[in-house]
Amino acid sequence: MADKRSAFALWRLGFRPFYLLAAIFSALSVGLWALQFTGLLPRAYLGGPLWHAHEMLFGYALAVVAGFLFTAVRNWSGRPTPTGATLAAIAALWVAGRVLVLTPWDVAAAVANTAFPLAVAWGIGAPLWRARNERNYFFVGLLVLMSAGVAYIHLTALGALEAPPWAGVQLGLDVILFIMAVMAGRVVPMFTNNGAPGARARRSSHVERAALGGVLMLLVADLFRLSGALLAVLAFAAAVAHIVRLALWDTRATLRTPLLWVLHLAYAWIPVHLLLRAAGEAGWVSRSLAVHALTVGAIGGLTIGMMVRTARGHTGRPLLADRFETTCFALIAAAAAVRVLCPLILPQHYLTSVFISATLWSTSFLLYAVRYWPVLTRERVDGAPG
Repeated sequence: MADKRSAFALWRLGFRPFYLLAAIFSALSVGLWALQFTGLLPRAYLGGPLWHAHEMLFGYALAVVAGFLFTAVRNWSGRPTPTGATLAAIAALWVAGRVLVLTPWDVAAAVANTAFPLAVAWGIGAPLWRARNERNYFFVGLLVLMSAGVAYIHLTALGALEAPPWAGVQLGLDVILFIMAVMAGRVVPMFTNNGAPGARARRSSHVERAALGGVLMLLVADLFRLSGALLAVLAFAAAVAHIVRLALWDTRATLRTPLLWVLHLAYAWIPVHLLLRAAGEAGWVSRSLAVHALTVGAIGGLTIGMMVRTARGHTGRPLLADRFETTCFALIAAAAAVRVLCPLILPQHYLTSVFISATLWSTSFLLYAVRYWPVLTRERVDGAPG
C-alpha cells in the first residue's frame, strides 16, 4: 500500500497553494524587475516601477495573506474555508492576474486582479459570518480596500480615471502594513513566550492602541493625500509607538531561535519604515527608502517567517527552523539591509545594490520553493487533516 503521506494534498488547505505560488512568483518577479530596472528587458503592461509595485503587493503579498487567512479563519471560526476545486479556482484567478498584466489584454487583467481580493474576502467572510466571529470581520473590509486599490490602479492605467496610479499602491501598502501590525501583535509575543526559554514578552493595551491607531491614521491621511509636516509628525509618532511595542516583546530572548528572531527583526523594519517616511516628508531622504524598508524588510521578513512556521505547524512538523530555512531568513534580512542602507551610504552604487538585493531576495524564495514543494504538496506527516 502506498504511503498516505505521498498523496497529493495541495488543495487541502489555503496555505498550501498560496505559499508555494507566492514563493515561486516572488523569486521570478523580483529577478525580472531587476532586469527591467537595469534596462535588460522591456517593460511590462503597467510600466516598470508600477508593474513591480503592483505585482509585489497585489501578487506576492496578497497571496501570502490569502493563504494565511484561509488557514487562520478555519481555526478562528471552527468553520471550513475554501478547499478542493474552490480553492483551486481562486488560485487560478490569482495566476490569471499575474499572467494577464504581461499581455495586451488590459481589461481582463484589471478584472482578474480586482476580483481576486474579493474572492478571498468571500472565502473568509462566509465562515466568519456563520460563526458570528465579529472580532475578525475587519479582515473582510481590508480585503475590499485592497480590491479598491488595485481597481484604482487599473482604471488609471486604462485611462478611465485621470489620477496618479500611485495612490492605489499607497493604499495597498497601508492595508498590508495594518494587517501585519495586527497579526504580529497577536502572535509574536505568544510565539516568543512559548518558544524562547525565559522570555517575558508582554503587551500593553495603551501601546497596542497607539501602534495600531497610528497606522490607521496614516492610512486615512494617505486616502486624503496629505503630505508634508503633518504626515511627518504622524509617521514619527507611529514609529515611536511601534518601537515601544517591540521593546515589550523581549527580543533578546529570541536570538538563538531563528523561527522567532526572523519575526522580531522583520517587525523592527516597521518603525524604520515609519521613521524613513517622516524623513522623506521632511525632504531628508528619498521616499523610496521608506517603501523598501516596509516591502523588503517588514513584508519580506514577516512573510518568510510565517510561511515557514505555518507550513511546519499545519503539516505536523516540529516548530524548528533548520539551516536551510535559517539561510532563507538571513538572505531576506541581507536583501533588506542592502536595499535600504546602500543607497544611503553608497549612492554611487545604487544600481548594483538593487541587483544584489534582488538576487538575495530571489534566492531566498527559490530555496523556500524547493524546500517546501514536498511539504506543501503532500499529506501531513501525522496523518491529520489539513
